[in-house]
Amino acid sequence: MAHIIGVISQKGGVGKSTVARLIAREYAAADWNVKIADLDIQQGTSFSWQGRRLQNGIEPVVSVERFATVEHALRIAEHHDLLILDGPPHATTGTKRIAEASDLLVLPTGLALDDLEPSVLLAHELTKGRVRPDKIVFAFCRVGDSAAELSEAIQYVEQAGYCYLTGFLPERVGYRRASDEGRAATETRFASLNAKADELTQGIIDKLQKLTKRRAA
Repeated sequence: MAHIIGVISQKGGVGKSTVARLIAREYAAADWNVKIADLDIQQGTSFSWQGRRLQNGIEPVVSVERFATVEHALRIAEHHDLLILDGPPHATTGTKRIAEASDLLVLPTGLALDDLEPSVLLAHELTKGRVRPDKIVFAFCRVGDSAAELSEAIQYVEQAGYCYLTGFLPERVGYRRASDEGRAATETRFASLNAKADELTQGIIDKLQKLTKRRAA
């Protein structure tokens, strides 16, 4: 049975597609059969990124397909080891379905309250339904150089009752340049940036393994 990771956000510009593509690249590099379901039918950010990746001949190949609805994407899940649901850059009626279908739900967020507040409110809304809080994890993206700001964001998420990934993606031009070339955040020209992205990915891998073992028990 396929594993499903949902990557969602309440607003755009917080690194959602960056995280989705990062996860897909790392699992594909480990010889998993991975598919990103790009559910942003207006912008198709991940789909366009895949085009640049193919044009530049970058390995491993990361499969991306656009879907109009979550249900259409879920129909192909059984044909893959991992399906990543890259949600639209705002909460929609399909966001709840993504959350329900996913084994792990990643909420990328910036550190400002303008990013944190809507993200936490979205998490609260989902947990009021049938979504377990333990499968929600926050990923800090576009992090600046202030350790105090990061610490305050961590405290905010913890006080809201949610987990966060210890790794984070700093705000760096190198990540944007890599994306422009069709590369993931672990494929920049800078070893330090790749290491930061790898730490974030490892946290997602560890979290998914933990949830999978719990489900199988």
